[in-house]
Amino acid sequence: MMKKLTGCLILPMIISAAALAQGKFNGIEANLSNIYRLSDAKTRSISPENFHGEKGKGGMAVDGTGKSASRELGRGWKVSPSVVIKSKTNYTVAEIDGPGSVQHIWMTPTGVWRNSILRFYWDDETNPSVEVPVGDFFGMGWGQYSPLQSLAVCVNPGSAFNCYWPMPFHKKCRITMENLDDEDMVLYYQVDYILTEVPADAAYFHAQFRRVNPLQFKSNYTLVDGIKGRGQYVGTYLALGVHNNGWWGEGEIKFFMDGDSEYPTICGTGTEDYFCGSYDFDTKKINAAGVEHSDYTEFSTPYSGLHQVIRGDGHYNVSQRFGMYRWHIKDPIRFEKDLKVTIQALGWRAGGRYLPLQDDISSTVFWYQTEPHNPFPPLPGKDALEVN
Repeated sequence: MMKKLTGCLILPMIISAAALAQGKFNGIEANLSNIYRLSDAKTRSISPENFHGEKGKGGMAVDGTGKSASRELGRGWKVSPSVVIKSKTNYTVAEIDGPGSVQHIWMTPTGVWRNSILRFYWDDETNPSVEVPVGDFFGMGWGQYSPLQSLAVCVNPGSAFNCYWPMPFHKKCRITMENLDDEDMVLYYQVDYILTEVPADAAYFHAQFRRVNPLQFKSNYTLVDGIKGRGQYVGTYLALGVHNNGWWGEGEIKFFMDGDSEYPTICGTGTEDYFCGSYDFDTKKINAAGVEHSDYTEFSTPYSGLHQVIRGDGHYNVSQRFGMYRWHIKDPIRFEKDLKVTIQALGWRAGGRYLPLQDDISSTVFWYQTEPHNPFPPLPGKDALEVN
């Protein structure tokens, strides 16, 4: 007999096999094969037209950024479509009492994306579980729009940022945006979530940003370290600015887990290999003169992509810059006690020898884990975040 759903619509990767076997989790992830299944979950949405996601209270604003445009139409006619976040201030995007799960976030922040910092807090924690510049969180670390189509993140024309990572919580969810800029910013946003039962073994979503510019010679770049607890690593976004001529992606990614010391349990074979490409992301093309030449080829798939290639203009913007992502949705990296992840920056020098590079590397990594989590390293200051 089919069991009644509890409405906990969470990706299977964060539910233990034991819980499934014991029948502790009756919810399912909504997809085309089961979208018709009924659920007890209550759908809610927070936006400037309903700041608290209250039932039957959307579109009631009498004041807001659209007040002048709607002056002849009145209440209910797009009076409050966005908010202004003042310079050097924090704004609470959403505050939700659980249990529940965030299902989708859409936003279009104005201004310099590196100067707007997203933070997520679960339950009553004081140290954020997510602390990332808004552009990097959505795979736009270089401050320029580039289309990105994947299962977890989509960036659509007009700088429309979308996140589909499921984010369950037991007691509370709080999302903030800090404006580091000297100018005010405008934020359009919507946070879609459900109120529902959450299984005891549901892990919490985390995301952390780091940047090094330049990387020290003959050193590894640390994507994340200091993770303690049980969980799974589910994604990497890399914004890489190269400072040398030639190919830059020979470096190996390494996952040190559960007591690994000098050598890791998982070791990749090259940067483009980890991001599910091959052979320098090059394709042979024939130009207008009929001459074959090589070129980077952008691609964007459900689980991986080299979605952004900034080739430089030969004048002031001379640097080559790349944006790439790898989501471990089908193949999460599971750890029991601890996790550290590093990647090498490696090119070629004369004589067929590897060249350790000193590139500009920014990263955002995504994982689920049990709480509490270790506090993150301090976020770089505004000048250190700047794309230059």
